[in-house]
Amino acid sequence: MSTPASVTAQRWAWRSLTSVILIVFGIFFLVPVVWLLLAGAKTDHELVGANPFSPGSLHALRHNWGALMSFQGGAVKTWMKNSVLYALLALVITLAVSIPAGYALAKLHFKGRRLLLITTLVVMLMPTSALVLPIFLEVNYVHLVNTPLSVVLPFSFFPFGVYLAYIYFAEAVPGELLEAAKIDGCSEAGTFTRIALPLAMPVVALVGFFSFVQNWNNFFLPYVMLPGSDAYPMQVGLSQMLTSTPNFNPVVGANAEVSPPELVLATLISAAPVLVIFLLAQRYVVGGLTAGATKG
Repeated sequence: MSTPASVTAQRWAWRSLTSVILIVFGIFFLVPVVWLLLAGAKTDHELVGANPFSPGSLHALRHNWGALMSFQGGAVKTWMKNSVLYALLALVITLAVSIPAGYALAKLHFKGRRLLLITTLVVMLMPTSALVLPIFLEVNYVHLVNTPLSVVLPFSFFPFGVYLAYIYFAEAVPGELLEAAKIDGCSEAGTFTRIALPLAMPVVALVGFFSFVQNWNNFFLPYVMLPGSDAYPMQVGLSQMLTSTPNFNPVVGANAEVSPPELVLATLISAAPVLVIFLLAQRYVVGGLTAGATKG
């Protein structure tokens, strides 16, 4: 029989082991982030020869920032504008389609509903890269390749958002409440817009966040669809900067060189919008993740 002292010792040992594991994993993930935040304020020489965690200088930061903004005549600004345009337009279409589609799958009964749900699940599980070629052929057939719509429309196809909305409406929105609204004279559209949609703000935020992050970070599709640098989003632009960095491409011309600190700053710029949106919408995102866990 275990004594109270041995039980306490076992608990202390497990807590100590858990703390050590968490600290090790925390260091493993935080060290690259800290290095990345500091690297943009260093010169090329300091980045290679100095202490990896030295703070750098404001002078080097200003120089790297100026060089980055002047790369290819201000291409970084163009890429960021394109990313914002593509991601926001696709987000609007995604929300306008995914939320009503999830509601219809969860609360309406129509022929082919089960087949449509299964198809949504199957497509959701397919790798995105596997769909690029058929999407390209479809877009090319309607002569939209090399236009913003060639990126925006495929970005708007978000079956995972439909499934999230379906789970939320099925589990968190009481069917009795919707039936009561219909008895009071609401149409199906009115029931959705006046009753279900206001209750679904957590899942709207969740679908919007996941959609925006996926669209913002998408590389392969815009790389295939868009004609050249002026139309590229930031993620594709980063690949151009990578090929212009002598450390990764020794044959790059001297007039097109990008230093590693400039590349680090470009990486931070590309990640900043997603981080800011997550921090601002964190409460709603977490609410959307947990809202469907309990039936209403």
